[in-house]
Formats: sequence, structure tokens, C-alpha cells
Amino acid sequence: MNDTLSGILPVLPTPFAANGEVDCGAMSRLVGYACGARVGGVVFPGFASEVEHLSPEERHALLSEVVRAVDGAFPVVAGASAATASQVIGHGASARDLGVNWLMIQPPKSIGTSAEAVIAFFAEITAALPDALIVLQNAPAPRGSDLTPETILKVTRAIPQIAYVKEETLPAGPAISAILAGRPAHLLGVIGGGGARYILDEYTRGACAAMPALEIVGEHVALDAAWRAGDLATARELYVRTLPLLTLQAVYRMRLTKHTLMRRGVLENALVRAPTPEMDEIAIADIDANLAELGIVDAG
Repeated sequence: MNDTLSGILPVLPTPFAANGEVDCGAMSRLVGYACGARVGGVVFPGFASEVEHLSPEERHALLSEVVRAVDGAFPVVAGASAATASQVIGHGASARDLGVNWLMIQPPKSIGTSAEAVIAFFAEITAALPDALIVLQNAPAPRGSDLTPETILKVTRAIPQIAYVKEETLPAGPAISAILAGRPAHLLGVIGGGGARYILDEYTRGACAAMPALEIVGEHVALDAAWRAGDLATARELYVRTLPLLTLQAVYRMRLTKHTLMRRGVLENALVRAPTPEMDEIAIADIDANLAELGIVDAG
């Protein structure tokens, strides 16, 4: 079951205690919440985990808690992106020591966007981590490298350890189609990103999974299940119902994720480290109205 990735693979947020330190106990609750929703796997850390604001020690402690709480029930994908190949190797070795071989890696912008540079980057990593299974994350500019489908295909053909591509450039749909049309045999599939805001288009084009944030994971799992059962009407109804909240999530990011998880009784606070827009009373009221329509909180 852990040899392939499919379905909903949420990126776990990083929970913080009231004193600002990472909260491993709360991380266990987040994993339990994901497990209860019957996810296909979990991802940690990722952009939605405030990864850039975690020390290596915090990353390792939290990932260790994720692995312990998952207890082999489904795949764990460890985010290992970093500015240099040597740093990626360090994150990958830390994950390997915990029994995690799935690594999600975004090529750093500093190496450029040529296929040759990206291939050299991954070749150094795979030489040092020969057992790693890689999800190549292709995030949009300005944060990501925004690689073209042609470059992605050249890279995946050259690096057999790349098993999946997480494609979330804008628009992701045509890129997903192009990658799947020309993929090498060892590339198992393409995973959608973008917070599941485009999930139906991604699935229509052949994406095998999605990696949204965690706040409405039950609704996303239900959408995924309906799609796979051929119940496209239910899948679209769920998509339409969730889209207003996902539009707000694109603005408030992990603040909205943690606020929603508080409303669901999973987290005790919505503390963040990353610089994200504050949610004032009007914004919170709007978010809560969306949560009420989804049946997550009581209306009124």
C-alpha cells in the first residue's frame, strides 16, 4: 500500500503551543484527524506547514511524531526541499532514519530552469539517497521554479527515482495533460496541488491524487471517492460547496487552516509563525459562514 500514492494526501500544518514552541501532541491529533477521514497518505513538512520557519530539529521531531502516529497505516511523504542538494540530502537522510522513503522535492530557483541543471541537482540527491522515492514538486513562480512540461519530462526520463510529479503551476491542467502524454514508464502519475482549487480539472486530465491543506479533508476524501466511483454529480456538488472556502484559504493560508481545525475541535489555537494576512472580525465571520454552509460549525 505504501508503494504508490493516490487519493487525498493532505499537507499537515505545524501546530504551535501557546508559548510558540512546536506542539508534538497536537501533531498526533492532526494525524488522528487525517486517519479518521481515510486519507491516502499525509505530507509533512510542506509549504502549508510553514516549513521555512522550522528548525531542522523541529522538523525532525514533528516528522517523527507523524510517523509514530501513522504507524504504517498509509504513506508518509516527507518534504525535503532546500536551497542546496546537500541540504536536501540531509533532510532525506533524517526522513530515512525514521523509515520514510517518500520525499517531495522542489528544485530551488537558484539553479535555474534548464533541464540540465535540474537533472544534475536530482542526480546528486539520488546518488546519496538511492532508496528514496521522489515526488518532484513543480510550484509556480514566484515561489517555485515553474518548470515547463518539456523540462519536467526530460528530468523524469533522466532520473528513474522520480515516481510522481506534483504539478501546481498555473494553469496546471494543460501541464498535467502534457506530462502524462509523454511520461516515461517509471513515472507512476501526476499529483495535483494548488489547494484542490482545481481538483476536478486535474482529475479529468488524469491526476491520480491531490495534496490540499488539511482543514476540509473529509470533504475532499468524499469528493475523491465520488469521482472514483463515477458519481461525477456528487463530486461536482462537493467541489462547488467547498470552493468559496478554498478561495479564502488562498489568501489567509495556514491561518484559515488552523482556524477551521479549531472550529472542528482538532487544534486549540491558530498560532502561526509565517507572515500571513491577519483575519479580522469581518473575515472570520465570512469564513465561519462558509464553514456553516459546509456543516462544520452551527449557523448563527
